[in-house]
Amino acid sequence: MKSKKLLLCFAVAMAWLVGPEPAHAYIGPGAGFAFLSGGLVLVGSLFLAIGILAIYPLKMIYRFVTGKGRIKGDTKRLVIIGFDGMDPRLAQRFMDEGRMPNMKALADEGTFSPLQTSYPSMSPVAWSSFATGVDSSRHNIFDFITRDPCTYLPILSSTEITTGEKALIKIGKKEFFKRPTSSMRLLRKGTPWWKTLGEKGIFSNIIRVPITFPPEEFNGVCLSGMCVPDLKGTQGSFTFWTTDPVLSGPDAGGDVLMVGRSGDTMRCPITGPQDPSANEISPMRIPMRVDVLTEDEKIRLTIGTKGNEQVIELGVKDYSEWITLEFKSKKGKAKVTGIARFYCMGTSPEFGLYMTPINIDPSNPAMPIAHPTVYSIYLAKKHGPFATLGLAEDTWALNERIIDEEAFWKQALNIWQERRSQLFDALDKTPKGSVVCVFDGTDRVSHMFHRYLDPSHPANEGKDTEWGKDKVAEIYGIADDLVAEVRKKLNPKRDRLMIISDHGFCQFKRGINLNAWLRDNDYLVLKESAPVDAESGKRISRDWLQDVDWHKTKAFSLGLTGMFINRAARERDGIVAEGEEFKAVKAEIVDKLSRLVDPKTNELIFREVFDAEKIFTGPYVFQAPDLFMGYKRGYRNSWDCATGACPVEVFSDNTKSWSGDHCIDPREVPGVLFSDTPINTDTPNLMDLGPTALKLFGTDVPANMQGKPLF
Repeated sequence: MKSKKLLLCFAVAMAWLVGPEPAHAYIGPGAGFAFLSGGLVLVGSLFLAIGILAIYPLKMIYRFVTGKGRIKGDTKRLVIIGFDGMDPRLAQRFMDEGRMPNMKALADEGTFSPLQTSYPSMSPVAWSSFATGVDSSRHNIFDFITRDPCTYLPILSSTEITTGEKALIKIGKKEFFKRPTSSMRLLRKGTPWWKTLGEKGIFSNIIRVPITFPPEEFNGVCLSGMCVPDLKGTQGSFTFWTTDPVLSGPDAGGDVLMVGRSGDTMRCPITGPQDPSANEISPMRIPMRVDVLTEDEKIRLTIGTKGNEQVIELGVKDYSEWITLEFKSKKGKAKVTGIARFYCMGTSPEFGLYMTPINIDPSNPAMPIAHPTVYSIYLAKKHGPFATLGLAEDTWALNERIIDEEAFWKQALNIWQERRSQLFDALDKTPKGSVVCVFDGTDRVSHMFHRYLDPSHPANEGKDTEWGKDKVAEIYGIADDLVAEVRKKLNPKRDRLMIISDHGFCQFKRGINLNAWLRDNDYLVLKESAPVDAESGKRISRDWLQDVDWHKTKAFSLGLTGMFINRAARERDGIVAEGEEFKAVKAEIVDKLSRLVDPKTNELIFREVFDAEKIFTGPYVFQAPDLFMGYKRGYRNSWDCATGACPVEVFSDNTKSWSGDHCIDPREVPGVLFSDTPINTDTPNLMDLGPTALKLFGTDVPANMQGKPLF
């Protein structure tokens, strides 16, 4: 392993030497970007690689004397493959049908079991519990988003981006040569188990585990996953150019741009991140001309300015390769590169061209997306460009019907193959220690194709019900094939293999707007200036709680499972006092919601409504939502509830392509656990994986971990 790590460092250094001109920008979700001095990231990475080479002999002597890095347990390598969203019921069904023979063999030799998931049951929470061995009240991740108690505005739960200015020279109170700066902070608390292993000198290779952005330092390498932004600083903004006047702008996820057609030519400028040299909002742009090649059923993209053009020919219903896009500021020499794929939806009678969100270029990263930074560069130089966006499969483009199921499926498979290459590279380079790789395709395909498994799903209306009816089973089969390939790489005498998922899946057929319910029950009050629905006479509110009268509101909802009490001790304009009033408001809401019936089915919709203080004991429960919604299968917070809107109706059919979900009572959607070795319990928990990994390598389990070793 030591020699291969040495070669990795050398390969990364060489990749830098032959690579393109370095990036000059720093980007954050919703924060724009601030420029760094040219080449700073890559130059620093080069010196890091050289430094590693220089101290390598001393490091080996130190380890020999101290025993650090020596693996005490019988296991020399632990491989954990995560198939996000793999469901135990579906896995059992597909094994019984013969679609997953390799995981069936693994189950027969060792273990197959449901894996208890996190409270609440969503990916950022669950994978954080996997990494740290503790629940959300101890790692501080309760949802994708939360509210800022000082403003009530939404913020990312996992990452904080701050921007400002820093002077290069300061004389007294005078500052000279100010330049923008940006910093990132991971808000997840707790220590990942691979960092604990690293303190003992045991190496880990961590690939795309959610909530690892920004990447933390440890003895190993890490490619960050969920919450890595795109080049615009968002969590994924596609672009679609069209001549079809029927199409309107999407509700979320990107831009639909109308273009004029002159014969067979269209002008489709590409909009990038904000230009930091401009005083006003002014994004950087790259010109693009599109020519329709009628006879060949192709289009030609000419990207860039004259003398520096890229020309790409693309067939209808085909994806391009990753295309490098270089954005330059109007003033100065600052520039930043990203990568995107293009997909032509058609040229006649109307033209439609889709561009993925502009991903951070892994070979020339505008911000750190890996530890060390050179790791993404190494992977890109060896295997080619790859998706870096945290939520890389563009579910919003399909949800808004900008692309179709076929385009989404092709995109998901492209990303799967990229991840596969990264996994097998990690297996080759890490003969000792741990390798963890998470594949998102099982989750994304389940979200977007789950309706095919239920003919009565309201999302089927007006959509294809045949083409994608076997895609969920197909992605499970692709995962099964991967397991067979991995097992061929392992030595059963010294390697351990575990297959896990963070949660399971179910249909999402009906949405509940908790804010509408709170309004109807006098817990949430809207301003007198809020719009009024003419038919019902009810006041309604726009997204992000914009029209809420905080001085009269006792409770509100934002996100996918949580409800906040407007506490005087926590929120800026909180009115509910701590103590008896706080407890009484919670108890009253829990009681009423527990009896809430869906008027369409006459069924109760909640299995349980959870009081955070009764299920959590960690130090971050005060920041958490005060109540969590334990929906029954088939229900979930509605789309407008998730964004803090308050419409007329409480209940609504889910008609979007995003038809499957898991943000319900966690007991309804456990994940899966496969192991090549029998385990010691019938009720394994996601929090058990960290302690298990530490125990396998003969390392003591920290007292703060709530999970228990499974062997």
